[in-house]
Amino acid sequence: MEHVPQSPYLRALGEHRALLHPALRTYFSAIPRGQIGIGEGVFERVGTPRRWLWPLLRVLQNHAVVHAGWHHEVPFTVRNRTIAGKAVSIRTLRLPDGDWVMKDAVSAHPRGRVLDQLGEPTTLAVAFEVAVDDGALTLRSRAVGVRIGRTRITLPRFISPVIQLRESAERQTGRQRVALTVDMPLLGRLYEYEGMFEYRIEPETA
Repeated sequence: MEHVPQSPYLRALGEHRALLHPALRTYFSAIPRGQIGIGEGVFERVGTPRRWLWPLLRVLQNHAVVHAGWHHEVPFTVRNRTIAGKAVSIRTLRLPDGDWVMKDAVSAHPRGRVLDQLGEPTTLAVAFEVAVDDGALTLRSRAVGVRIGRTRITLPRFISPVIQLRESAERQTGRQRVALTVDMPLLGRLYEYEGMFEYRIEPETA
């Protein structure tokens, strides 16, 4: 039988993984080679209504990190793979002005955390603390780094954004809800998204 690398999320959770909703244990488990996880749903909202932030976020948008705008009822798909022990995701948002793609790769990190590297090329790196809350998986940022050209900078805590994500599932249907917020000291909410989706794992076709 082919060895499947352990998911960085389940590795970080350790024995607490058993507290996850069964649908989330499937979602955050490693995906065997030759298969792909596919999620399809709708974001109820995504982005920020604070227009003055859009020019700043557009730099990150160009690197597949966040989208600079404010939209409601946005269809999206997520395609998950496990590659070299990393949870690699590609999210495609069906926006009014065309599709936009977000890319990230999550790997194991010391002290029971995960490291999420976002963008193409990697532009943002976030170390998250992983926990379970009432069957849901939660992430809270503990360190944020940015890449500017060849320079990598870890942001000081007093100016570092606080990024939180909660992934939950309906107890009966297993449909999943994802909610992410990005807040910064003094400035408040910078970015957010929230929506529902259904998830399945199937053979990957060429």
